[in-house]
Amino acid sequence: MTALPLRLGVNIDHVATVRNARGGPYPDPIRAAHLAVLAGADGITAHLREDRRHIRDEDMERLRRQLFVPLNMEMAATPEMVGLALAWRPHAACLVPEKREERTTEGGLDIVGAQAALRPAIAELSEAGIRVSLFVEPEVEIMDAACELHAPVVELHTGTYCEAVAEGDEDRIAFELQRLRRAAEHGARIGLEIHAGHGLSFDTVQAVAAIPQIAELNIGHFLIGEALFMGLDESVRAMRAAMDQGRAGIA
Repeated sequence: MTALPLRLGVNIDHVATVRNARGGPYPDPIRAAHLAVLAGADGITAHLREDRRHIRDEDMERLRRQLFVPLNMEMAATPEMVGLALAWRPHAACLVPEKREERTTEGGLDIVGAQAALRPAIAELSEAGIRVSLFVEPEVEIMDAACELHAPVVELHTGTYCEAVAEGDEDRIAFELQRLRRAAEHGARIGLEIHAGHGLSFDTVQAVAAIPQIAELNIGHFLIGEALFMGLDESVRAMRAAMDQGRAGIA
């Protein structure tokens, strides 16, 4: 198949993490967003957690006012977060699972068990013109469930694949890549737009970028970490180049 153009969304959460560790206004996550866009990001992602551990309400307000590229608000499907999204009207809202004790999002949404909460949230956000995506595990059955919930987009959780690469487990790497490919193919076939993200690095992004149905990758922690050594603009450019190289390898 002809591969879709591949977009890069840069998550700026952990610029805010560093800021909040010391207090005060620096480093400024909104400045990081602007630098990322200038370096080639197609959009900006920010996760407003219920405990406000990194991104804060005022950050979302500033992003909404100042960005000239799509803003993707990661959020739990709670009444509070839905209300804030409806007030701010970001381009997109990615619904993610959230536990207060976790260091980062640990897996995909249980969209079968959480239908009662997800269905009205998806409907409200969609009616307001906000593109809804669901952060999910790469399984065919979950693609079907997302479609039944009338979510237009899924973001496939790539964390398990990235863990396999870190461990050097070739069998597991092949298995996890096949899961991603199979879910992306099926999801696209039934009308979903396919995104992917979580844990991606220069070493892991090319194989994911080579999956032709994937339209967008959302990457944050690794890029912010690499920015300590090479600068955020160079980190984003290097990721963009690795993505493009992976996409160019599609036969």
